[in-house]
Amino acid sequence: MCGIAGIFEVREINDAAHRVQLMINAMEHRGPDAGNVVVNGNAVFGHRRLSIIDLNENSNQPFLSRDGRYSLTFNGEIYNYIELRSRLQDFDFQTESDTEVLLAALI
Repeated sequence: MCGIAGIFEVREINDAAHRVQLMINAMEHRGPDAGNVVVNGNAVFGHRRLSIIDLNENSNQPFLSRDGRYSLTFNGEIYNYIELRSRLQDFDFQTESDTEVLLAALI
């Protein structure tokens, strides 16, 4: 189980980031392994992580593309992520996570 939160079309980024931080703090029991807030454009995303697949902290969410252009946070598990990863041979993967596979497929 994980927890996600976010605010879109933000006018006051600092206030929104603080609010999302408070939201994910309240969900710590859903994801005790990690928590993070990312500002991307006019959106703020927050995530509480329960590590299951790739335990490395580089797989924490919100997950950012290598160039920082894209961010992704989701609560789920991609069961066939290894098969999908093998189809995305042009992508330079940095982790073993299903989250990065999902982001690569979306990009």
